[in-house]
Amino acid sequence: MKELATQKLTQEWNELGKSKPDQYIRAMAPAVLDTLKEFVKQDNEFAQAVVQGGAFADCMKAVSGGVKNGAISDLDAYRLAVQFYFPGADIRCQMTVNLCASVEQDTTETDKAVVLDLLDLL
Repeated sequence: MKELATQKLTQEWNELGKSKPDQYIRAMAPAVLDTLKEFVKQDNEFAQAVVQGGAFADCMKAVSGGVKNGAISDLDAYRLAVQFYFPGADIRCQMTVNLCASVEQDTTETDKAVVLDLLDLL
């Protein structure tokens, strides 16, 4: 199912490029596509929803509809895309900062990383 979903998204991405989408869709579609493909790899049920769901062009119209005052955060764009295929679903994001990356040699990323849960900001 994951393979089918990835193929569908890729094919529909190619079709979208031929349709001359608006500026917001052109700007966001590559990152949204890559992220959706990653989500498809993570969950068979989501992959099935993509296969059985609407077209990527319609997904991007839904995402671009979330643009307010000319901008939308990446996380909000990904959330809208996921909800297009699987209403009620949400995403989780974890970002870390490594303050010593320039001088670090063989330590793991989490040894000196600070964890920031972006959901705490909402």
